[in-house]
Amino acid sequence: MQFSSALLESAVNEFSRLPGIGKKTALRLVLHLLKQEESQVIQFSETIARMRSEIRFCKRCCNVADGELCTICSNNYRQQQVICVVENIRDVIAIESTQQFNGTYHVLGGVISPLDGVGPDQLNIDALVERIDQEQTEELIFALSPNIQGDTTIYYVQKKLSGKNVRITTIARGIAFGGELEYADELTLGRSLQNRLPVEKYMNR
Repeated sequence: MQFSSALLESAVNEFSRLPGIGKKTALRLVLHLLKQEESQVIQFSETIARMRSEIRFCKRCCNVADGELCTICSNNYRQQQVICVVENIRDVIAIESTQQFNGTYHVLGGVISPLDGVGPDQLNIDALVERIDQEQTEELIFALSPNIQGDTTIYYVQKKLSGKNVRITTIARGIAFGGELEYADELTLGRSLQNRLPVEKYMNR
């Protein structure tokens, strides 16, 4: 691409760093911003900058938050004794979109994947165990993508929780093995939550 403006080229390069955004899409976005009122573009940039500098992570579940606790953990109408364990924040958004779950979450920040150099110590597993020890948790639901990494993580955490008085379940296999949770349609994901299985039955299938 040839640019008549260094500023335009710089903006396109920055947008193209975003996942799934190529140079052509980046150029289209930048040209769109050029057509907007200057005040709108300033507000856009300030919102992004404020998000990056002020956003926090919930001290209880590791979800994104504006304060110490996220809006889900601080909601007294949620089932605080039920925890849904997910890989990342996108999975929280996906499950919330189903409107089929009224408990709380725990974001691991990934899954165990030795080939990618991700071990248990790099995930929020110890925080989950401490949370279960401190709170009167009744059920732990694993909502991890049904693949080798997800199953390995379930197995590891289950062993860590051995002997604790908590019911451990996992979402049903409405989602095909090897699929990604965040890409499942809302109906399938909702039914998988409703028809969850005891984790022992899942791991011994």
